[in-house]
Amino acid sequence: MYRERPADLPGAVLWTRTVPAAARTARVLPDGCLDLIWSSRTGLLVAGPDRVAQVAHSVPGERYVGLRLPPGVGPAVFGVPACELRDQRVPLADLWPHRLVTEISERAAAGSAGAVLTSVAVGRLRRAGGPDPVAATLVGWLAAGEPVGAVAARVGLGVRHLHRRCQALFGYGPKTLARILRMGAALDLARSGVPLAEVAVRSGYADQAHLTREVRDLAGVPPGTLLRAD
Repeated sequence: MYRERPADLPGAVLWTRTVPAAARTARVLPDGCLDLIWSSRTGLLVAGPDRVAQVAHSVPGERYVGLRLPPGVGPAVFGVPACELRDQRVPLADLWPHRLVTEISERAAAGSAGAVLTSVAVGRLRRAGGPDPVAATLVGWLAAGEPVGAVAARVGLGVRHLHRRCQALFGYGPKTLARILRMGAALDLARSGVPLAEVAVRSGYADQAHLTREVRDLAGVPPGTLLRAD
């Protein structure tokens, strides 16, 4: 009942979910992203970046359409630092004028919600002058396993300044972002059929036990449980 596809915004993903009668909760893993979401029951909201997995509670038949923005892009779209939305689900009307939110919500409910959300995000991003250009660079280096000190030196920042910049862009510091990105890459490998012991080596963990501890810390359950739930 969950599907996703690339959005007409570079790096963004459109996803849909309809809650079946037998499943009212869903585990949402941290990914460093902010989402703009339309719900058939509650309207428009913003999902901030999570430090650990959140268990979302829904009602049977509820429909969701979401636009997952690439890491570091959300602050330019929503107009607030990511750290102010960390671990939260916030009504869009708390961030934008109520009249604008009502108009967007009516358009989303009337037709192609995914196209509406994408159009709104593209327009906001254009008016903001685009995302912080350093965001994608930071994500690339941290995902590749570069030490925080080396990343700071590459972008010409002190380690403390880099931490503040990451808080604003991603909702947490560079070490936490690196852990989350590594877990996501490891789970993608595992879902492709690679054995967990090999996943651990290829993803930069000391061993499979280290991988299991990290996934349990960030996702709340071990990797085997996540893979069985897919």
